[in-house]
Order: sequence, then C-alpha cells, then structure tokens
Amino acid sequence: MNYLVAMEAAWLVRDVEDIDDAIGVAVSEAGKRLNDQDMDYVEVDVGATGCPACGEPFDSAFIAADTALVGLVLEMKVFNAENTEHAQRIAKSEVGGALRDVPLSVVETIEFAEDEEADASA
Repeated sequence: MNYLVAMEAAWLVRDVEDIDDAIGVAVSEAGKRLNDQDMDYVEVDVGATGCPACGEPFDSAFIAADTALVGLVLEMKVFNAENTEHAQRIAKSEVGGALRDVPLSVVETIEFAEDEEADASA
C-alpha cells in the first residue's frame, strides 16, 4: 500500500529578528540538508498552529532573544509499505537520517492508490 506521511519538525534558527526571515531560513536549511542527501522528493513547508484565542491558524514560528523556533511540515510519499505504522517508520528513518538532531513527529498518514498518483501528475 502507498501512503503520504506528514511529519512535524522543530527547527531552531539563530540570529534572526523577523518571523518571515526565520521561516525562510528554516525552510531553506531543511531543503538544503534534504537535497544534499538526494531527498528532493520530501516536501518542506512551514507548519500552522491554531490561535488559542480564536482558533485561526498562523505560521508555527516564535522568536525570543533573536532565536526562532519554527515548526516545519515535511511530507513524503512511501510506496509498498505493509501498513500505516510501517510507512511512518520508513518516513521517519529516511528524513531523520538526513536531518540529524532535529526532533520529528508524525502528524498525519494518508493512504492513497497508485492510480491517484497517476491522476495527479496528468
């Protein structure tokens, strides 16, 4: 079976003053480390956090003392996995190997059929 596995990563960015800069640096650094390992098939984007007051989502980034913590979402397609847990282990192992010392947690796993993949690329 085929799965899309979404993981959340906590990325630390030092010496920044602006949220947009922190997000740009985090996405760029994560993408570079993944590409250096020939893992350009992993999608990298900034995560979203719900506002505790109103519930509206906002970018997962926080700055204190010129240091930012940015929540990234990393998505990877896993093909021919035995089950959901197997797909999650594969994704965490692959991405975790490229992004050493970066905390990762699986946030969502979606099963998809191979024909859905063909339809999406057409």
